[in-house]
Amino acid sequence: MSEADILLKVTGLHVRYGAATAVRGVDMHVRRGELVAVIGNNGAGKTSILRGISGLVRPSAGQVTFNGVETVSFAAHQKVRLGLAMIPEGRLIFADQTVEDNLILGAYIRWSRERPRIRTEFDEIFDLFPRLKERFHQRAGSLSGGEQQMLAIARGLLSRPALLMIDELSLGLAPKIVDQLMGLLRDLNAKGQTILLVEQLASHALAIAQRAYVVNHGHIELEGTSAELSGSPKVMETFLGKKRNVV
Repeated sequence: MSEADILLKVTGLHVRYGAATAVRGVDMHVRRGELVAVIGNNGAGKTSILRGISGLVRPSAGQVTFNGVETVSFAAHQKVRLGLAMIPEGRLIFADQTVEDNLILGAYIRWSRERPRIRTEFDEIFDLFPRLKERFHQRAGSLSGGEQQMLAIARGLLSRPALLMIDELSLGLAPKIVDQLMGLLRDLNAKGQTILLVEQLASHALAIAQRAYVVNHGHIELEGTSAELSGSPKVMETFLGKKRNVV
């Protein structure tokens, strides 16, 4: 693996909130074109890793290299301009704004110079999410939870990210919607979108990712291909709810 293949490289990442350490020396990477999952129990540090990468929290130590640029000191909006977009846990759409307004805000960094092109990209978004077209002029806060997650993904895609990071895709959603959105991520990745997915539903994440990291108490406990981790007795018992057969 050459350095040119690596889109995101995280080295020795530490994230603190006051006296509490949430992330302890995390090393990880994402290659161009990969879909990589980060799994772990609640409170393991998964979200804090994404916040440290995205610039929502300033790491207390470590390096975050994105597309060859050391970005650990960059603010979140600067990283978006470099091509790193994050869909946060809980979606955090602008509830009092329309679906149209939310989509425009997703393309904010491109809006002044690419407005006609972005308008045509709305049609691509509607191909992915027909419900958003139906609710284009509706207040985003009136959407269902699944529709809001669709809007959050669409908003992120309109920044044209080189890397799309998604925090807890399945949170609060019905199983049918989770399956639909997981399939969408798999299809986006097949078309070339690089994705880093934090997800508590380990079986769903491992089913669509090529590789994964298992986080526990703020550090990487296991890493490997999804097939390797799906077959790991520890992962099976802790995250997949399966017992290893004893012969």
